[in-house]
Amino acid sequence: MVLSKFVKTVSAAAVFLALSSLADAAAPLVLMTDFGVKDGAVSEVKGVAYGVSPALLISDLTHEIPAGDIWEGSYRLYQVAPYWPKGTVFVGVVDPGVGTSRLSIVVKTKAEHYYVLPDNGLITLISEVEGIEEVRTIDETINRLKGSEKSNTFHGRDVFGYTGARLAAGVIGWEQVGPVLASEKLTLIPHQRARRDGETLVGTIPALDIQYGNVWSDIPESLLTEMTVKPGDKLTIEIFHAGKLADKVTAPFAKTFGDVPKGKPLVYINSLLNVSLALNMGDYAKAHHIASGGDWSIRIHR
Repeated sequence: MVLSKFVKTVSAAAVFLALSSLADAAAPLVLMTDFGVKDGAVSEVKGVAYGVSPALLISDLTHEIPAGDIWEGSYRLYQVAPYWPKGTVFVGVVDPGVGTSRLSIVVKTKAEHYYVLPDNGLITLISEVEGIEEVRTIDETINRLKGSEKSNTFHGRDVFGYTGARLAAGVIGWEQVGPVLASEKLTLIPHQRARRDGETLVGTIPALDIQYGNVWSDIPESLLTEMTVKPGDKLTIEIFHAGKLADKVTAPFAKTFGDVPKGKPLVYINSLLNVSLALNMGDYAKAHHIASGGDWSIRIHR
């Protein structure tokens, strides 16, 4: 009886240690897609990942990227990546070219993150802020969900999710992803970078702070500092859509929303340390009919 209890205790301890070891070995797996959550697509991807290893730590970046909006996907990766530890594997699926000749790749950055995604421009902003260490094309003869070979339209599950899970779980190493691809062959989205033009700051509106309607620019705080702008200083903001003036407002530079009266506009530095525009307790984008993307630009001056 005593021996039986001892064996059970040892067995339980062994299982616990084995699971702990697996958990320690697994890197975080972060998922970003344009799938939405109205159906089972996201759950399928997670099911495949957990089939690779139940010990995986899976997190959702978002599944609400507008359908096919590669630029938005690129920006959301840029937004969150700095806050994840080395070794994190990001699976990014915004893939209007699924099933075509576009490549399936994994990018290893100098920040020691891995990005499993289609070669369609999703890696654009990450390549600029983290730098590319190496790129590999996914070898689908090894890194594809068994039995999915006849499916041509769900690589998010069958190729990207499966490969990302295998890499995060340590089932495969970096060299087993597939053959090396020259980084200069990566598909990147051309875009205008923020700049200072005399006493005017010029940039784009790459994304909105969607929940609150704040307008985020790509103008870094450092450019505003160069102009010696202080809290309380009045700034004029002009927003253009396809080159035509869409909005113009004068607002103070403030540290936070509550520094101006309710419903009033302000210029502030957002959580990514970029210059942004908001209404205190209001939705600036909705009130002023502002959107985001490559055809939206912004100019700020005194």
